[in-house]
Order: sequence, then structure tokens, then C-alpha cells
Amino acid sequence: MEEPPQTVYSFSAPLLDGRAVSLDAFRGQVLLIVNTASQCGFTPQYAELETLYRAYRLRGFAVLGFPCNQFGRQEPGTADEIGAFCERNYAISFPLFAKIEVNGPKTHPLYRFLKKQRRGVLGFFTAGRIQWNFTKFLAGRQGEIVARYSPSTRPETLAPAIERLLDGA
Repeated sequence: MEEPPQTVYSFSAPLLDGRAVSLDAFRGQVLLIVNTASQCGFTPQYAELETLYRAYRLRGFAVLGFPCNQFGRQEPGTADEIGAFCERNYAISFPLFAKIEVNGPKTHPLYRFLKKQRRGVLGFFTAGRIQWNFTKFLAGRQGEIVARYSPSTRPETLAPAIERLLDGA
């Protein structure tokens, strides 16, 4: 018998406060999954991510932030420091998870899955490796990975793709 295909709902991770969350709690929602950092040139994208979240959350959309310190040590803080920074500077209300690794032997299983589903522009040569902070993965309502976006892709430009998924297209 064949195993059902994995989706983002197959994974779990702890929030910044340590509570474990199954991503199945987001079943049926369109998700934007982002590896984040507080001391990066792309950190101002937090504001656009929050704007997207507030604009679409009532229609079934969520942003899931996964802090990561693997790129230039740009997320050195503790969970409390990360949470305070995001609240103070960007009034973040979307879920922020505990710090994870997105590359290497300690890669979080969710990110192994994401990289396998969407390898990126040079994926064949890089095995889908995450190149930097604020790489974005867009998942449809069935938990399937629809697209991968580079760190330089501004979150606001994803609104049309998010709307299409929310509308069932």
C-alpha cells in the first residue's frame, strides 16, 4: 500500500514560548513559511509579512516565521529576545517558532521537506539549500508547496499569488 504524500501538516515545531505546535493546526489555510532573522538587511520584510498576515488572515492565510541563526549569525538572540524585538519593532502577530536550522545535518524536518518540494533556481546544483534569511515558501490549502521565493522577493509582491490560492485557483 502506498503512503499518502507528505504535506506541511505532517510536521510540528515549538513556538518561541516552547509550546509544541502541529502544523496540522493550520490545515485548510494558505501558508507563507519564512526563515527569519532580526539583524539582517532583509529584516524590514517583517513589516510586509505582518501587513500580508493582517490583510488575509480572516480569509484563511497565515505567515509562519522560523528564526534561524545560520546566515551571518544574524539571529543570535534567545527566544525571549527574538519575540521582544519582533513585537517592539514590527508588532508581529503571526506565529513565530523557536530557532531552527534550515541547512546541514540538523535541518528541521519541515525544511528538509520544503527544500525537497521546491529546490529553488539553482536547486539541482545546491540540493535545494536555503541561501539566506527570508527565503519564502508558499503552501496551498491542501498543504502542498506551490512556490519558493528568494530572500530579495518583497512579501508585498506575493499578494496576487496568495489571493489566487485563497480564491481556490
